[in-house]
Amino acid sequence: MLALPVKAAQVRYISDDLFTYMHRGPSTQYRIIGSVNSGTKVTLLETNKESGFSKVTDSRGRTGWVNTDFISTQKGLKERYPALEKELSEVKTALAEAQSSGDEKMASLKNSLQIRTDQITELESQNNQLNEQLMSSQAEIRELRAKIDTQKDDLLMKWFTYGGMVAGAGLLFGLILPHLIPRRRKRNNGWA
Repeated sequence: MLALPVKAAQVRYISDDLFTYMHRGPSTQYRIIGSVNSGTKVTLLETNKESGFSKVTDSRGRTGWVNTDFISTQKGLKERYPALEKELSEVKTALAEAQSSGDEKMASLKNSLQIRTDQITELESQNNQLNEQLMSSQAEIRELRAKIDTQKDDLLMKWFTYGGMVAGAGLLFGLILPHLIPRRRKRNNGWA
């Protein structure tokens, strides 16, 4: 039998899925000196690759051989469970805080969104009012421009009418005036 000594005692654990028997020698042919429960911490002393057994010392101080397949470097559930429970508790607390914080942020965002929605609605209403005022003002400007153009035409017609009346009155006055003023008789100088 070839037994490989381990240079320094190494901490190992019995697998969690079973319990195993501890034998006096490196095979099942040797007498059972007890059982080692799953997850029990053991110290690995040496390994016999031929037989597939390893020499260990358990937490009660017993030294014996167990099947190497049942030895693990991972801590057993008995030792990992309290740490896992603590970690789970911390994760639950962190999750609850994150959820609370998320709910607060969500409420804040909803409030902010509602404010923005109200502002947008108000701005759209103001925009519609301003558009209506703009269209009304543009229509009024068109009407006023049309009136100004009409007034220019009316004023031009008035001036033409007044000018025509003055010209007509002047012509009439020029034709009537010579008939109203007595003519002087021409003196006869004998030259005629």
